[in-house]
Amino acid sequence: MVFKSIFGGADVGGFIKKQFIDVIQWPNPEPEVLMWRFPIQDEEIQNGASLTVRDSQAAMFVDEGVTADVFTAGTYKLTTQNLPILTNLKNWSRMFESPFKSDVYFFNMRQQLSRRWGTSQPVTIRDSDFGAVAVRAFGMYSFRIADPSLFFREVTGVTVEYRGNQLEEQLRNLAVTNLASAFGTSGIPFLDMAANQVGLSHKMTELLQPLFARIGLLLESFTVESVTLPEALQKRMDERMGMGIIGDMSRYTQFQTAQAIPMAAQNEGGIAGIGAGIAAGMGMGNAMTQAMMPGIQQPQMPYQQPYQQPTLPQQTAAVGAGAAAGAATVGTGGGEDLASKLMQLKTLLDQGLISQDDFDAAKAEVIKKITG
Repeated sequence: MVFKSIFGGADVGGFIKKQFIDVIQWPNPEPEVLMWRFPIQDEEIQNGASLTVRDSQAAMFVDEGVTADVFTAGTYKLTTQNLPILTNLKNWSRMFESPFKSDVYFFNMRQQLSRRWGTSQPVTIRDSDFGAVAVRAFGMYSFRIADPSLFFREVTGVTVEYRGNQLEEQLRNLAVTNLASAFGTSGIPFLDMAANQVGLSHKMTELLQPLFARIGLLLESFTVESVTLPEALQKRMDERMGMGIIGDMSRYTQFQTAQAIPMAAQNEGGIAGIGAGIAAGMGMGNAMTQAMMPGIQQPQMPYQQPYQQPTLPQQTAAVGAGAAAGAATVGTGGGEDLASKLMQLKTLLDQGLISQDDFDAAKAEVIKKITG
């Protein structure tokens, strides 16, 4: 009864259950967690409690949402001498004798490596060779927390835990926003960007470091791995580079014509289709040459009837006439074997290249040459 009267009945259980924190530490931090709040809840920190801060960590005391003392790696005994800012906030004129409540946040100070960044949409930049060009860029960056109290005020705030993936989108947006400025002020043409990625990386680092510092971060490195064009623009670029490789347009036209002859021979229409291919190739070559050299005056060409594909009877007649004309000249060489000429005519007849009438006429001419 005496015990109950001293502590006030129901308050006795609450006093006995009251717990005090003697050791404050972050023993097993996850690599992805940037900030973690020590679980105090309804407990209080014991006067003279031990604070352990491991390498690559920092601990910060927060009193009613106001940042107070920050501790780097080491082991500390919590007294008013070790908590000067918190002592001032609590208005402790002398060393406190009783437990106190304060939120303790641990920060992961290790470097966050291999963070990816990239443009979700093409970024338009001004290029010295092509004018306005839309490009995509990709790369990696690394950072670490440099100022825990600033990082707490500007980014995390009062929360139980804050992970790196919550910050990545904002950092990527910072990179993409400054990408156009970096490319534009670098003075490097797009065609030379692949050979100057180190210079672009340094330029991006210079632009982004002050922006990272504003939220308590230190940008350790920023790399540009690739700069590409959208598919449609890349196709145009490939065509332009191909024209540069071609060089002499007239020689390229001759080459294309030579390539077209065996292909035309395999198509329907046979050898007669070669003429159309040659005409088309020469016309295309002339048009491309005029487009590439607008300042050169082209000579006026007389009007020519457009080429028309001959019909099969016309082709057959032409071949037969050629055979007859060839046969008419047989014997002028003086020592030619006229029998072999007859065999050639027979072969043309068997293959359907000349008609029976053409063969008979050519055969009569050869026999006439033989008989004199």
